[in-house]
Amino acid sequence: MSAERIRVLVVDDSAVIRRLVTEILDDDPRVEVAGVARNGRIALEKIAELKPDAVTMDIEMPEMDGISAVRELRKQHPRLPVVMFSTLTERGASSTLDALAAGASDYVTKPSNVGSVTESRKNIREQLVPKLIALTGASRVLASMPVQAAKPVAAQPRPGMRMTPFEILAIGSSTGGPDALATVLRGLPASLPVPVVIVQHMPPLFTATLAARLNSLCPLTVSEAKEGDAVRAGSVLIAPGGFHLEVRRTAGQLRAHLTEDPPENYCRPAVDVLFRSVAATFGSGVLGLVLTGMGRDGASGAEVIRRAGGHVFAQDQATSVVWGMPGAVATAGQADRIVPLPEVAQVLSTTLARTPARQPAASGGAS
Repeated sequence: MSAERIRVLVVDDSAVIRRLVTEILDDDPRVEVAGVARNGRIALEKIAELKPDAVTMDIEMPEMDGISAVRELRKQHPRLPVVMFSTLTERGASSTLDALAAGASDYVTKPSNVGSVTESRKNIREQLVPKLIALTGASRVLASMPVQAAKPVAAQPRPGMRMTPFEILAIGSSTGGPDALATVLRGLPASLPVPVVIVQHMPPLFTATLAARLNSLCPLTVSEAKEGDAVRAGSVLIAPGGFHLEVRRTAGQLRAHLTEDPPENYCRPAVDVLFRSVAATFGSGVLGLVLTGMGRDGASGAEVIRRAGGHVFAQDQATSVVWGMPGAVATAGQADRIVPLPEVAQVLSTTLARTPARQPAASGGAS
C-alpha cells in the first residue's frame, strides 16, 4: 500500500458498522483502515500502537463512550483528526456538540438503517472520505478544494475612510464551526449595534440544538431562524438545517426568509445564498465573516458583498480546523482582513462600534 494513503482507526461497538466502514474506506485508493476497536478504551490502546492518521469514533459505546475517549485522546494527541458518527436525532445532535466541545474535529451522520446497504455505503462514502482527506491536510487530492499551501492575496485597496456604518454581520462556517462560533459570539457585547445572521453547515435538529447551546453561552440572544423572524440588533439568527436563509426588507421591516431552493455548493443552507441576500438588502452596510470550514461555500458570496461596497473578514489558516472556506476567500483576494480566531470578537466589536471607521488594512498574512 502507498505510504500516502490515510491510515484510519475505525471505532464502533457495532460489528456491522465496523465492517461497513472498513469496506468503504478500503475501497478508496486514498484511504486504508489501520485497525478497528469496539469501544473507547480499546481505541486509546490501538492509537498508541498503530499511530493512525485519523480516527472515526462512535458516540455511544460500552466501557468508554466516544466523548470520554476524545477527552482522553486529546491529552496525548491534540491534533489527531477525530470524526464522530452521530445519529440524526435531538439526542444525537446534543451528544455530537458535546463531542465537538470535547475536541472532536467533525462528525458524519450514522446510517439509520444498516439493512439498506447501498444507501448506507453511499452516505458514508460521500460524507466521510472528503472529511478525512481535508482534516488530514491531504485536500490537494480533491480538485474542488483549495491547496493548503496557497497564499492569501491582498484585497484590492478601498478608500481610506468609511462614511456609513455597517448594518448587519453575516457569518458562514462549516467544519470546526460550532466551537469557532462559540468563541466569537461569547466575545461580542449584548449591546452589539447590528443583527447577526449565520449559516453553519448542519442537518435539521442539529442547528436548533446549536442555537440553544450558543444562546446559553453568549450575551446575545441566539435562536434558530423561523420564517418571518424580525432581524434586529442584539439578536443572532442561525439558518435551520435543510433551509437557505435570506434577509429581506418587507414594509420597512427586516425579516428572515427561508427557502428550500436547490442546494448550492452541495449545501442547504448555503453561505453564498445568505451573503447574496444581505448584499442585495444592505449594500455597503454588510460586514461578512467566513470562519473555518471545508470546501468553497461563501467565496462567491464574499465577492458579491465586496462588489456592493461591504467588507469581508476571514479566519486565518493557523486557527482553522480546515482552511477551505476562509482560504478560498483569502486566496481570491476577497478578504479585507485575515484574523486569528481568538482575536475575531474584538476586531468585530471594534469595527462595528466605529462610525465613521477607517478602512482596515489587509493583515494576517495577506501581504
